[in-house]
Amino acid sequence: MKGKRDLAGDILIGVDFGGTKILTGAMTSQGEVVCEPVTLPTIGNDAPEKIIGRVTDSIDQVLDRTGAVSDDVAGIGMGVTGPIDIKNGRILECPQLPTLHFYPLKKMIEERYRRPVYMNNDANCLIYGEALFGSGVGMKNVIGFTLGTGVGCAVILDGKIFVGNTESAGEIWPSPYRDGTIEDLVSGSGISKIYRKTTGLEKSALELSLMAEKGDADALATWEEFGEHLSVAMSWAVNIIDPEVVILGGSIANAFKFFGPSMEKHFRKHVCPTPARETKVVCAKLGANAGLIGAAALAL
Repeated sequence: MKGKRDLAGDILIGVDFGGTKILTGAMTSQGEVVCEPVTLPTIGNDAPEKIIGRVTDSIDQVLDRTGAVSDDVAGIGMGVTGPIDIKNGRILECPQLPTLHFYPLKKMIEERYRRPVYMNNDANCLIYGEALFGSGVGMKNVIGFTLGTGVGCAVILDGKIFVGNTESAGEIWPSPYRDGTIEDLVSGSGISKIYRKTTGLEKSALELSLMAEKGDADALATWEEFGEHLSVAMSWAVNIIDPEVVILGGSIANAFKFFGPSMEKHFRKHVCPTPARETKVVCAKLGANAGLIGAAALAL
């Protein structure tokens, strides 16, 4: 870790504020994480002052670990589970944070630290971090999918997060697909649903990944079908945006070797000829820190 003198004026604080945990760290403008990040539980049903207290506590701990004070910080970026009002810095009616509906998060953090604060959706921040400092380095037009409990999508155009007219760009989860929505099948619960349909048994995505590692035929078939469903969402996005790269992140991306071949086969088949040849598909590589790195990068 660098000393305080080296970091003064070049510290960006990133807060990955999810429904389960708050992950906060500090980085330089070059994307170097400069101390061990702080992880605290969110406990989303708690009183607002307790939840925000954990956010500020995490920031204070990071400042302490860097040996810095607020004046050394160029800005604070926050990737927040949505929906959020990016322009006005508010949490909206977020089911994971039921006590913080319409909470003025940006204002409260700015008043506490007297530094500029920037907010965006947590999925956008994860992919933004990857675009700037991870798997998408050097590429200006990027699409990213975060695959976990649900499915998130982020669009980076000309090196900037594209949020759209109502700040809802990339919110593909309610898009119609088969008898429901795309998230019904392209998600952790979707993987379980595919397996249950075939076997009548209940298994989590993690369990199915471990089973696939051991060569279980039904688990492998489940991942193959998942790859086909994912390819549909990817092909629509690529045909509209024509990015240089598609980045896959989130916990489910760790099982890429099981669903990747099927996804590639169907994805290339349904994309226009030139992007079908040229668009790269890669996995995120910044790991658990991607969200906080992307959040901190909002302050660049």
